[in-house]
Amino acid sequence: MWKYIIPFILAFALSAFFSFVLMKVAAYLNIVDDPQKRPERKIHQKPMPLLGGLAIFLSFNLAVLFSYADLTGGYLLTKYLWGIFFGGLVLMIGGILDDKWDLKPKWQIIFPILSAITVVASGVGIEYITNPLGGIFYLNQINFTLFTLGDLPYKITLLADLFTIIWMMGMMYTTKILDGLDGLVSGITAIGAFIIFCVSISQEVAQPETATLAIILSGACLGFLLLNFHPAKIYLGEGGSLFAGFMLGVLSIISGGKIATALLIMGIPILDLAWVIIRRFLKEKKSPFKTGDRRHLHFQLLDIGFSHRSAVIFLYFLTTIFGLSTLFLESSQKLIALGVLVVVMIGLGLFVYYKYRKARRA
Repeated sequence: MWKYIIPFILAFALSAFFSFVLMKVAAYLNIVDDPQKRPERKIHQKPMPLLGGLAIFLSFNLAVLFSYADLTGGYLLTKYLWGIFFGGLVLMIGGILDDKWDLKPKWQIIFPILSAITVVASGVGIEYITNPLGGIFYLNQINFTLFTLGDLPYKITLLADLFTIIWMMGMMYTTKILDGLDGLVSGITAIGAFIIFCVSISQEVAQPETATLAIILSGACLGFLLLNFHPAKIYLGEGGSLFAGFMLGVLSIISGGKIATALLIMGIPILDLAWVIIRRFLKEKKSPFKTGDRRHLHFQLLDIGFSHRSAVIFLYFLTTIFGLSTLFLESSQKLIALGVLVVVMIGLGLFVYYKYRKARRA
């Protein structure tokens, strides 16, 4: 167990240290989130330092380097780790540029796309999807080998690569849009990573390498949470909010395509994202990638009377309950759990809408 505890503590300590340092650096370089720029979506009153995602990225990769001997030699190939590193690095570069110069959405999206392609190019991919009702959907039937390097083939697997890119983009934009309250994304990512850790060390899965990556990510997010929980002293920034979803997406793939597990962990924000896309496309007739608004679930909880902390803790609770269910449910039962999650989300949405309308009439 020490092979998990030590990397966790290292990632936690490094993240707390880097968060404090980068808080000062961001303030000095004026890389801040100014609430005056987009007051319709901001709930803080003064400029807040960004670059928090860089603290998580640095601490995660340093802890991975420390645990390199335990991570390689099995099913987790070195090229996967390089893919994770360079994919995250792309997000950090794009995030810093956006945090400093507030890039337009058409430029912002370039970096998540490049990071997803980087991961796919390293060989990380979803080759099959288990049907909860029985059987397997294979996505690796159409493939083309580009070249071979060190006995390892590098190829394009059309359906698998396309599905992986779509999955990664969906996870990244889920955490990006979720990043509206202090500590929300970092806390949910820490919870999600810990649940993937628990799944990975179970006898049925037995993937110690994935477990190590997951517990390192959890430690890095918790170290950052020390300065990010309300009232926050530093924010994730663009790169950090994307990196959270990027890592949860990667972990769900390399743990054996645990798509249902990731959906249960991130179910509430994923459904919230789906609602935003549908509303903006069909009702508002605008791109879902435009500047955000305050109509997301986490903001609406504040509007109906939740305090900042209670809203975040409530969403932590939902994430934990549905996430932990993956430890005890079989594939077909996870499908039922996803159905329950949808019902809970609909019920929660109706409750929030009723309370909001009632408050408006009062």
